[in-house]
Amino acid sequence: MSDLPKTMKALRYSKPEHFEIVNDAPLPTIRDGDVLIKVKACGVCGTDLHIHEGEFIAKFPLIPGEIDPMLEIKGPLGHECVGVVAAFGKDVKGFKIGERVCADNSELCMECFYCRRGQLLLCENFNAHGVTIDGAFAEYSVYPAGKVFKIHNLSDVDATLLEPASCAAHGLEKIAPKLGSSVLMFGAGPTGLVLAQLLRLNGGCNVVLAAPKGLKMDLAKELGAADTYVELSRSNPEEQFQNIKEDHPYGFDIVVEATGSPKILEDAIHYVRRGGKLVVYGVYSNSARVSWPPSKIFGDEITIIGSFSETYMFPAAIDYLDSGKVKVAGIVNKTFKLEQWAECLESMKNKSAIKAAIVFD
Repeated sequence: MSDLPKTMKALRYSKPEHFEIVNDAPLPTIRDGDVLIKVKACGVCGTDLHIHEGEFIAKFPLIPGEIDPMLEIKGPLGHECVGVVAAFGKDVKGFKIGERVCADNSELCMECFYCRRGQLLLCENFNAHGVTIDGAFAEYSVYPAGKVFKIHNLSDVDATLLEPASCAAHGLEKIAPKLGSSVLMFGAGPTGLVLAQLLRLNGGCNVVLAAPKGLKMDLAKELGAADTYVELSRSNPEEQFQNIKEDHPYGFDIVVEATGSPKILEDAIHYVRRGGKLVVYGVYSNSARVSWPPSKIFGDEITIIGSFSETYMFPAAIDYLDSGKVKVAGIVNKTFKLEQWAECLESMKNKSAIKAAIVFD
């Protein structure tokens, strides 16, 4: 550990939309049960854009190495960490310096009302690296050893999809599709493309993917994410929406809204078969609202499911992605250096990036 640097480069946020790159952030403290990761790549997703704008569950300021006891904050953004083991605490076993790893970003208190009931994802003190505590838009990041997992076949860039794939795996468990289920998914974003593939492999015998024509839909076809693809007009998709309803008069067992659009979510309930499930899977602004007819939910016995983040799903995600059963090549289509953070954000906003990643030498 004596050869580790004392400081590192990191992304610093003083408040929403105000950031800078610092070169003198102190290295994270390594506790006895921690693994220090030298970051090789860290994925960027829509959640980071929400955090940049001051939404989601982020707390500010996000300052590497400094702790505000009132906010319990330390560290930069970045919650999709991939790298190599740089060091570890004295109680850590099973890791070697230089091994390729990824990290689960969630940390739970194990003491609150929900944790004591086994509902860990609802932890009242839920912390996430890169959201409320130190993340991986930095040269080094530290995690409890139990949250660090070895990877073998995936490239560093493709491995940044393991965290979103873990969220998709959690979504799959929440949905619990029956064999032969028909599925309609709105949206062809990165985590949606993974969830679509998981549904095809686990009960979804007919997956229909509806999304605008363009990069994401082209990639969905290359990956074989669905059985049927409906290319939506960006200006007036009503004709395609009507065609879906006419082609599927009884609707779908499972409808997944993965765009983050309140308008599409509000209409999505009208595609759900009686006795079916509507999955709220996108990330929405805090001000978003939808209106659904209670009589339809009641009379058709529709189940509405929310799926947020994940706990303990990294092993399953690694099994599916590292084995190639779920394909992710090409989802990350833009990479940036940390100094290019503004460009990276712009690529997310203008949708030229299907998914972006920050890469380190």
